[in-house]
Amino acid sequence: VQLQASGGGLVQAGGSLRLSCAASKSFGSAYTMGWYRRAPGKQRDLVAAIVSGGTINYADSVKGRFTISRDNAKNTCYLQMNSLKPEDTAVYYCVVVYYSDPKTYWGQGTQVTVSS
Repeated sequence: VQLQASGGGLVQAGGSLRLSCAASKSFGSAYTMGWYRRAPGKQRDLVAAIVSGGTINYADSVKGRFTISRDNAKNTCYLQMNSLKPEDTAVYYCVVVYYSDPKTYWGQGTQVTVSS
């Protein structure tokens, strides 16, 4: 399974970006999909995730600003990021876990840089 992430870039504080993650395997058998990020010098942390059945989880730091969504027809997961802050600067990674597959699949990462 390959995940292709895109949509990162440089944006001023207060701006918006939308990240996309296209999977080579149908989302029909996906248990969960989501986004993590790794800021310079920090560990990789969960940003948002959708669990099978519709449950959505957000990191407290992005609640009210970020929205995760999925398009099953396109096998694509999105992360709409609004009101961006400099502390959102990080490499963002998409991740998918499928039922009956023990492996966790990671995208290649996309850089998001927010200037003050």
